[in-house]
Amino acid sequence: MIDTHCHLEMEAFDKDREEVIKRAKRVGIEAIITIGSDFESNRKAIELSERYDFVYATVGFHPHEAKNFSEEAFELIKRLSRKEKVLAIGEIGLDYHYDNSPRDLQRDAFIRQLSYAKEIGYPVVIHSRESKSDTLSILKNSGVNRGVMHCFSGDLDMAKKVMDMGFSISIAGPVTYKNATKLQTIAKTIPDEYLLVETDAPYLTPEPLRGNRNEPSYILHTARFIAKLRGVSEEDIIRITSVNAKKLFKFGDLSNGVIAYKIRDNLYLNITNSCTNECSFCVRFHTDYVKGHNLRLKNEPTETELIEAIGDPKEYKEIVFCGYGEPLLRLDVVKKVATWIKQNNGFVRINTNGQGNLIHKRNILPELKGFVDSISISLNAHNEETYNRLCMPAFKDAYREMINFIKEAKKYIPKVQVTVVDIEGVDIERCRKIAEELGVAFKVRTLDVVG
Repeated sequence: MIDTHCHLEMEAFDKDREEVIKRAKRVGIEAIITIGSDFESNRKAIELSERYDFVYATVGFHPHEAKNFSEEAFELIKRLSRKEKVLAIGEIGLDYHYDNSPRDLQRDAFIRQLSYAKEIGYPVVIHSRESKSDTLSILKNSGVNRGVMHCFSGDLDMAKKVMDMGFSISIAGPVTYKNATKLQTIAKTIPDEYLLVETDAPYLTPEPLRGNRNEPSYILHTARFIAKLRGVSEEDIIRITSVNAKKLFKFGDLSNGVIAYKIRDNLYLNITNSCTNECSFCVRFHTDYVKGHNLRLKNEPTETELIEAIGDPKEYKEIVFCGYGEPLLRLDVVKKVATWIKQNNGFVRINTNGQGNLIHKRNILPELKGFVDSISISLNAHNEETYNRLCMPAFKDAYREMINFIKEAKKYIPKVQVTVVDIEGVDIERCRKIAEELGVAFKVRTLDVVG
């Protein structure tokens, strides 16, 4: 777990800072980013980063301090930003709620610090409170496209607009509050790759500890709450947000491509990155990651490597042949590994585009009988014209043959499901009717929600 935003340098931690840091380590906090906001805190943040190996810093002038943003202050930021463990420029932005500094001075300090961040190629940590219009306008004009909206308190429209600019959304303790329905909706719906978590300690303590001083170890309460909102495990949220933090702030180690990866109670097998479709909405064209797992393979795994990666099949609800490609391209590997899984009391599902018979120029479904429990086939369109436009198949007549594959699958596999992504131009209800006519289960997948 990574706390991407706290104020460990503040006076609130002076009496027990060492214990706070020990508690963070005990609960598994991998890194803490302590945030500079004025003359004093910028220096202290750097001192802490130099004292503790897992503490990092940012430097910047908070909008409350914009009235003190002098040339001396700017030169301090420039000098401190060269320190080894400084990861970003921030906390910077606008705060029209308290107006502790005149708004014109806030805007000027914000613009100048954004310009400097762009100049040196650093991400930015943005504070925006009751200042949506000016924040969006200034960010757009700045040309900065890497950073985080810290402790997000805007609406869904603002979230979408800043994500379109390339910014992450960081969720803090208030998401756990009973009346935070707007924030909970945002935390539930934003795509995985834009999600970060933070404490903003010593402020904004999450439930059930609200009323106490906040600290980095409490981030786990926020993570658990977000996991429930999104229907994933705490482990999933920790992995997703940690990967996102490392990618944004460019620190720590990122994993190489994995061949077996857990999401919720299922284990997914990534056996190939090759596919016979080039779907316009496919996640593999804009990221290497699904739920925090790097799926970009250097080499396709062998049967032995897959079996070793699985371990005990009984530990999982399902073992799914999936990954960043079409698993039935490697039919022999699928058959051998799936047979081993069944022999060891596991449950086998295959996620496929339904072109297996076209790939192998024969009906392969009888070969899957007995060791495949479930198959999920990507229908993705209500007719051939739409399918060809969205999925760009390598085969002629791919849509028609996929429909035939679904019909044939019912003869050999106990559970058959078709899926469709809710993308513009796809008639979901016509797809649902096709599934009913075929006599198979139907599932709508949300665009950008993968895994």
